Amino acid sequence: MNSADVTGWESGGRVVPGAGTTPVPPGRRSVAAARPEASQLLDHFREGVVVCEGGVVRQLNEVAARLLPGVAVGGAAPDLAEGELTRGDRRLRARCVPLGGGRTAWYLDDVTDAVAREDALLADHARASFLAGASQRLGNPLHEDRAARAAARLAVPALGDVAVVVLAARRTRSRWWRAVGPAQPPAVDSGTLDVDDLPPAVGEALAGGEPSEVDWLADQVAEAGWLAGHPRRAVSVRVVPLPGSAAPTGALVVVRTDGRGFDEDDMQALRGFGARAGAALDAAVLYREQAEVAETLQGSLAPTEPPEVAGVQWGAAYRPAQTSLCIGGDFYGAHRLADGGALFYLGDVSGKGVDAAIFTGQIRQGIQALRGVESDPGRLLRLLNGSVLETARAGGHGRFATMVLGAAHPARGGGLALTLASGGHLPPLVLRAGGAVENVALSGMLIGVVPDPRVGAAAIHLQPGETCLLFSDGVTEARGGPRGEQFGTGRLIDALDSCHRMPAAALAERVAQLTGDWLAGRDHDDIAVLALRAAPAGGTPRHLHAVPGKAR
Repeated sequence: MNSADVTGWESGGRVVPGAGTTPVPPGRRSVAAARPEASQLLDHFREGVVVCEGGVVRQLNEVAARLLPGVAVGGAAPDLAEGELTRGDRRLRARCVPLGGGRTAWYLDDVTDAVAREDALLADHARASFLAGASQRLGNPLHEDRAARAAARLAVPALGDVAVVVLAARRTRSRWWRAVGPAQPPAVDSGTLDVDDLPPAVGEALAGGEPSEVDWLADQVAEAGWLAGHPRRAVSVRVVPLPGSAAPTGALVVVRTDGRGFDEDDMQALRGFGARAGAALDAAVLYREQAEVAETLQGSLAPTEPPEVAGVQWGAAYRPAQTSLCIGGDFYGAHRLADGGALFYLGDVSGKGVDAAIFTGQIRQGIQALRGVESDPGRLLRLLNGSVLETARAGGHGRFATMVLGAAHPARGGGLALTLASGGHLPPLVLRAGGAVENVALSGMLIGVVPDPRVGAAAIHLQPGETCLLFSDGVTEARGGPRGEQFGTGRLIDALDSCHRMPAAALAERVAQLTGDWLAGRDHDDIAVLALRAAPAGGTPRHLHAVPGKAR
């Protein structure tokens, strides 16, 4: 040190203030000496800071150097813009502050983790919204093919770019539906595969498992022809089962073609969607099975067309209370007798719907069996009563029935001779050739209540062109009109006053139509009508069995 290095010098080695300086009190340091350099201050910022001037970086802290690799003091200013930007694998938020003197400071905040958390929350919300919407859009379809098609379409693009729904096999073959993006709605096609040709992973899913070996899934799906032209090495594939009430109803195959894989959150979404699609398919399968059972019941329990019998013209109409079933508690039928005549009947059982229809089937089967040993209506009705009683006791229920059972034979001189027996049913009406409508005096006790019921009996003669009309209480007890009154036998007789020339088929349908008009859309009991007409002289027997439907 020399005298030029200090402003003043005193003997003994003490530095003294020189001219133009301010003395510093003892024990205090100079503020200038205590001030750290700007770079030291910037390095303690949590934000990255870049100070630029004239397109050149003048200052750069450690955080900014880490966030902006390749940027250095003295180098070119980085190309930045306010807002969020991406640098490498990091997400940054940039803010620009003018400093004056042509200098600008950029403050950089690393928001990678925050954005990832926000993206995860948004993805979770999107998945939850998708699954909730899927439940509503899948709804409760009544046909499994439509349910499978809807499930495949909903999965694209929410879960992947290609989705295939494969149904559990029926009769050794599986049906499948495939949805392919990116078009919205996605294109959907379908096909079938033999169970032996299904991809092993799909077979595993149909057995209730979730394939853990995923390396070969793309090859399996490609061999099945489901990749829609995408190269097998550029896709990610996953398969999940579609759970049902007892066993999986199908399997869901999802393909991604954009390089994305499937993380655990994605798999949870696949499983969640699979559960919802499986529930919809299970409901559709259950409906199909119930429909098949109902169809079988309808085929065996619905009234059958009366047979052609010489001299007899038939007409029938049937309107079940539950129109979706096409079966109910009213019944009618006719059988050809060995002597050339016909056995006919119409009745009503207690109850409604399937249970009542099953009971009617038992009665019809009983008549079918008993007519081989007895053709007299009265004696046959008593035998049937014993059979119904035995069935009721064995089943632990108290079912009963009402019915009219009759036999028709050609009469000497033309027309038909009818022998009628009644078990507590409404008496028939007879439409005479002159237009009169007669109420047959016929009564009796319910069938299936007591061991030895009183059975009503009557014998009538139908001239050619005259008709005997049997009907259930669904006709007379139909409530309608302006006051909600029963239609009643009186109104029916009045309405039939001018119908005596009608063929039997037209007459039966006319009665059903009159009842429907009176109901005017109201609920009703089962309605059954059976018309038996003596064929007019010179005419040919004709009959028509009206298709069951809703009362009009």
